[in-house]
Amino acid sequence: MTFLGIITSLLLIINVCFAQPAHPHIILIVADDLGWDDVSFHGSTEIPTPNIDKLARDGVILHNYYVMPLCTPTRSALMTGRHPIHLGLQHNTIGGAQPYGLGLNETLISQLLKTQGYKTHIVGKWHLGMFAKEYLPLNRGFDSHFGFLLGHEDYLDHTAEDGPLYWGYDFQRNSQIYKPIFGQYGTEILTEEVKKVITSHDPSEPLFLYIAQQAVHAGNSDHPLQAPDHYVQRFPNIKNEKRRIFAGMVSALDDSIGNITKYLAETDLYKHSIIIFTTDNGGAGHGYDGSVGCNWPLRGMKSTPWEGGVRGVGFVNSPLLEKPKRISHDLIHVSDWFPTMYRVAGGNVSLLGGNIYGKDVWDTVSQGQSSPRNEILLNIDPIGMYAALRVGDYKLLIGDNDHGIWDGWYPPLGASTENKHEEEQSLGVSRPQSALPPVVSCLLPRPSNASTNCKPFEKPCLFNIRNDPCEFYNIADWNQDILAEMMTRLHLINATAVPPKNVPNDPKGNPKLHGGNWVPWVNLTEYKL
Repeated sequence: MTFLGIITSLLLIINVCFAQPAHPHIILIVADDLGWDDVSFHGSTEIPTPNIDKLARDGVILHNYYVMPLCTPTRSALMTGRHPIHLGLQHNTIGGAQPYGLGLNETLISQLLKTQGYKTHIVGKWHLGMFAKEYLPLNRGFDSHFGFLLGHEDYLDHTAEDGPLYWGYDFQRNSQIYKPIFGQYGTEILTEEVKKVITSHDPSEPLFLYIAQQAVHAGNSDHPLQAPDHYVQRFPNIKNEKRRIFAGMVSALDDSIGNITKYLAETDLYKHSIIIFTTDNGGAGHGYDGSVGCNWPLRGMKSTPWEGGVRGVGFVNSPLLEKPKRISHDLIHVSDWFPTMYRVAGGNVSLLGGNIYGKDVWDTVSQGQSSPRNEILLNIDPIGMYAALRVGDYKLLIGDNDHGIWDGWYPPLGASTENKHEEEQSLGVSRPQSALPPVVSCLLPRPSNASTNCKPFEKPCLFNIRNDPCEFYNIADWNQDILAEMMTRLHLINATAVPPKNVPNDPKGNPKLHGGNWVPWVNLTEYKL
């Protein structure tokens, strides 16, 4: 080799070394209201999700992964590592005209990662408070925000309703109203923005990209289900029109994931990236919010502490995983991503203190080590009047639980519960192309009294989730010692909770008073919370 050739080779090696970030890029993807049975890697034969499936199967699928029953609680735990009962965000979600949010005294993961040299961006939904500018993403550690502030919006005109009296435009770029995307499909415009962030990023700097997709949450009440025809036409086999449109929404999300993965690969960011995929809560089905998601055959749905409301669709994909292509059966909670992300970013988790609920689960996910947790508080909601706790294999459920209106098992719209239980004794029928077995199975047949043997508003219920993930059998009467231990534990945890921060709407937040736009309306220097 000539002297010039040697110099050229050395320069190339040096360039590659300097292009590598000091810490891995972290791509955090949150799908909205995605149900357990809305992805084909969980066995759904109705809606193929090949891009999501490939990432999941090439990574680590999370079998015992839990989120909160609703959006704001989950996102607060994700951003802070704290349990919503310690944030005052354990009940319901934050309304657009409600003057409260995730406390300004809380440190967000975006702020922590900034101290580690990360560039931080959020694309998509916020939903952690927007009544004052101090609560917006740019003031919470993010370098940029492209997306919306409330919990949902129309996929095309980008207006958001919050009850019959509050309706306005909700889309911003860096805290400023942004309207050039009017009429463009929400899932696609967010994906296009992700492309811009990725392709313009300096690969030598670590990237934290929080992608909070709109899909597949329902839109406004007048048009809850929306998808371009080219997505809907992929599903002529689905006869129910609502479910067919919903399938198009899921397919748009799956295409988005495929495109994002492609952008990461084309820019060489992928080989230094960790991709975390999670939903925010269980699917909204059978008319909940006007949607038709599916958690089959898990019990319940969004807003409930049944498995269908809190057992999350989740996985981690990364070339940095030491033991990929497997299913993790360890308990993991959405709050665990906070210390885990900080740890992989080079942070010292021990310095986070004892106020966080989350555990560092990187060794569990990457190496297959046992989870550092054996317990997950699913929620304590003093206004909703219910609580749920999982310890080991057992789950305690007590309280009103939406008056029991979503306590059942809900197959895909158009199928009957009886037929589906006969056809699928297992939870997650493996598709032919699957390289992995079904993620979980019901194991036990459904008894005739499954709908009546647990009445948590009358007395506590107990389930063995390992043996009975579909929550068919209330075993409380035969396990009074376990029940008593879990009730004692629940009371101890409840003693650490703070009251919910929920407040009524402030009429001054009505978009009608702000040019038809959802914007902050409170000056904190003049406002007393």
